[in-house]
Amino acid sequence: QVQLVESGGGLVQAGASLRLSCAASGRTFSSYHMGWFRRSPGKEREFVAAISRSGGSTYYADSVKGRFTVSRDNAKNTVSLQMNSLNSEDTAVYYCAAGGREIITRVPDGYDYWGQGTQVTVSS
Repeated sequence: QVQLVESGGGLVQAGASLRLSCAASGRTFSSYHMGWFRRSPGKEREFVAAISRSGGSTYYADSVKGRFTVSRDNAKNTVSLQMNSLNSEDTAVYYCAAGGREIITRVPDGYDYWGQGTQVTVSS
């Protein structure tokens, strides 16, 4: 089992940057694809970014491509999401997730473990 704890959320102005981190427990972190998702009020949970087990492949939603960067450190059991040029549409609760399936996916059902989420609020 994997336990995930996000941190780094907060209130920022439009155009600012934030870096979210997700710390994972357990010794099998490198065997999981990692994803970031977000949920805004009244909206479905949506895919933001994902990174493969080795960190060699990354995937992004079109809405964040070029502004967000996902990375991982398997030695430290952490995955991060660097968010630049934030705007009000990025306001949401952000979740990290770990997926043990063979193929990395953008679908929430493809992930087995979830963190509790961290709030990001961008004021315009």
